Amino acid sequence: MRRDTFLRSMAALAAAGALPLSARASTNLKMMIPANPGGGWDTTGRALGKALQEAGVAASVSYDNKGGAAGAIGLAQFVNGSKGDPNALMVMGAVMLGGLITGKPPVSLSQATPLARLTSEYNVFVLPANSPFKTMKDVVEQMKKDPGSIKWGGGSRGSTEHIAAAMIAREVGVDPAKINYVAFRGGGEATAAILGGNVSVGGSGYSEFAEYINTGKMRALAVTSDKRLKGIDVPTLKEQGINVVIGNWRGVYGAPGINAEQRKALTEMILKAAKTKSWAESLEKNGWTPALMSGPEFDKFVDDEFASLRAVMAKSGMI
Repeated sequence: MRRDTFLRSMAALAAAGALPLSARASTNLKMMIPANPGGGWDTTGRALGKALQEAGVAASVSYDNKGGAAGAIGLAQFVNGSKGDPNALMVMGAVMLGGLITGKPPVSLSQATPLARLTSEYNVFVLPANSPFKTMKDVVEQMKKDPGSIKWGGGSRGSTEHIAAAMIAREVGVDPAKINYVAFRGGGEATAAILGGNVSVGGSGYSEFAEYINTGKMRALAVTSDKRLKGIDVPTLKEQGINVVIGNWRGVYGAPGINAEQRKALTEMILKAAKTKSWAESLEKNGWTPALMSGPEFDKFVDDEFASLRAVMAKSGMI
């Protein structure tokens, strides 16, 4: 084949989005982060973007933060504005599922294209450093006296920390409908509220609060894992007589309407990114547990998670 004919063929393939990954390393990806800066989705999205570039499958990654309603506002923008775009990605996770169950927005996650689960993580509940409470037992005793006097702060309504707070209330004999939960649009806002003493108890993924716990600006009360987290000296809720275990996970979706080949290409890009040094460093730095899953297995996982969360939330009086 003549060189000019070959180059024209390559250009046509590139325009059609049919080039193999090795030939599409000049891809410019767009990452929807359906939360304000400073939280888990923001950190995950930017870490993934860096890894995609290190893997050589993306020339650049641009980010669009759109917080609110447990990710539903960002999801709506993604669904309505990225149809058929093979270069669009959106970070999501368990928090979004919970928010969609409670909020019932006009768009559905099923309109977007599932690609992969990335990480799993458990929540930690913390106190401001100057809190009059010292333990989870103190918090529970006060909540039993006056449920509304304990102000729980965390992510959007339906987030895993919101669900966990409702589950704690139910387990200790308090009506979950009476808990005083303050939802924030992003991890940065929640962190500021906790540090400022504007909430009684804060909840989030451990990685988001780790530096403040380590420097004594927050006091860790409990983690929502079944067993203590490796290398972290914080008791579980179960250890403290509260039978509550709930995990968080994060993943990534593609745009609505992309074809099977485009979905496969994006998935392969993510799998390559997950093998990079920068991604390994992000896992270590943030205390994320790698939980890579893609294809039909991930599709089924999301469906099962929707059903499981809906059942837990119904039992806890949230829906």
